[in-house]
Amino acid sequence: MNQNIQQFKADFFKALAHPMRIRILEVLSEGDKNVNELQSILGSEGSAVSQQLSVLRNKNVVTGLKDGTSVIYSLRDPLIKELLAVTKQIFDNHLVDAISLLEVIRNES
Repeated sequence: MNQNIQQFKADFFKALAHPMRIRILEVLSEGDKNVNELQSILGSEGSAVSQQLSVLRNKNVVTGLKDGTSVIYSLRDPLIKELLAVTKQIFDNHLVDAISLLEVIRNES
């Protein structure tokens, strides 16, 4: 059972392993969007956005609901928003550590 969870985690993080996919998730954490809205917000081609959405959809990270001629995308699990926030906190912690180290180095000079 534990191996199944580890494999799920590995696959999940692989799905997140692209800057545009992370940005798509950040945008979707603010609310549901269609491809055109995402394209406009991200300032990227529709094909690139669609390609990254396809990866996220195939890994069950986002869902798409048909609405007329377009598809509205949303986060499959609202905890993804929390995961993105925790990741930002980890980044901030690393940044604080780097700044502290820089101050120590400067004070030694």
